[in-house]
Amino acid sequence: MESDSNCILSFDYKHTGGKPVVLEAYLPVSRDCGLQSPIRRPTIVYFHGGSLTVGNRRSWLPTWLQTRLSAQRFIFISADYRLMPPTTGHGIVEDIQDVFRFVTTSLNSRLDEVMSNEGGVDAIPTGGKLSPWNPYRVDPGAIGVAGTSAGGLCAYLACMHADPKPRVVLSMYGMGGKLYNPHYFTPKSEPFFRGRELIDPQQFHSFLYPQSSEVEPTSDSPVAYHPPTHVTPGYPSNPRMFLGPLYLQLGTYLDYYTGMHEPSLSAYLRSLPVGATSRVEGLRANPIPEQHRRLFPQFGVTSAWPPTCLVHGSSDTAVLVEESRHLHSLLVAANVDVKLWEVDEAEHSFDYAPPAVGTSYETLFHDVERFLIDHLDPSST
Repeated sequence: MESDSNCILSFDYKHTGGKPVVLEAYLPVSRDCGLQSPIRRPTIVYFHGGSLTVGNRRSWLPTWLQTRLSAQRFIFISADYRLMPPTTGHGIVEDIQDVFRFVTTSLNSRLDEVMSNEGGVDAIPTGGKLSPWNPYRVDPGAIGVAGTSAGGLCAYLACMHADPKPRVVLSMYGMGGKLYNPHYFTPKSEPFFRGRELIDPQQFHSFLYPQSSEVEPTSDSPVAYHPPTHVTPGYPSNPRMFLGPLYLQLGTYLDYYTGMHEPSLSAYLRSLPVGATSRVEGLRANPIPEQHRRLFPQFGVTSAWPPTCLVHGSSDTAVLVEESRHLHSLLVAANVDVKLWEVDEAEHSFDYAPPAVGTSYETLFHDVERFLIDHLDPSST
């Protein structure tokens, strides 16, 4: 499969608090080097995982997806977004909207500048010197969205709030199909994620409310681990890597997501009668405050939702498969074109690890690729 590693371009798509928020565009290897006129191609905007609390545009990048789409001459974009805390889901929605605005209205002109050697420092290729003229540009009418884990939630939020609305969606074990769910607001007293021991909250005091409101805002918090010489080799060295599991453990994730700490949204939801979560789809019974419902994809499904591909491991302990099943049922009821592939006995992030002996994901990856192509580039099928 062709590699496009020589043409990864970084751009600041916005500035907030005097700091840039960055996306990277993976341009496919040009098969049309002799052409000096732009060729508009389908584009996938990808959002990384990390519980919305950690990561950046290069974290947990699904290379299997990027390389397959690049081979089909798709443009692949991986975008940073501001992280919780102190940002809330409302700020993340703003970033998602700004990503789509930049990609559809500004990115092509910025690419023209770079190819003319007039681009700024932020547009220098990550792989080194500038590659030869690359004719591929974004087709604003053929933009899809993808995300893994928390990035799946970002993809759903793009369906609800981005302009233009994405034409197709891929969610890999995505959060958000059922955010109003005890998994997010019930405290845990026993290991719940891959059998890992519970976290001592006092070690993360500065990331707990109200101190969390004073945390320095960031959209770029790379995954990092201690070296082999450390007393805990291979253990996460970036404290933000613990925040998602910690907030789930404490049953306060939705407080940080909505910014609703006083009174605590999570405490209120825990006070409701058992079974209330299964009766919430009727808005008159909806306990989520109206100003925050825009952050809950399960309340934003309409017949205008784009075609959607959901992939989820049946043994996922970080994002329960129930979330994708629930969203699938809502989309079916809304007459949306939707596929749900459940991967037997697969855990969270299964596509980043080598499959077990006798297991292959190649058919699944091919089917996902075809779903995206069929909805963004049907002429190629």
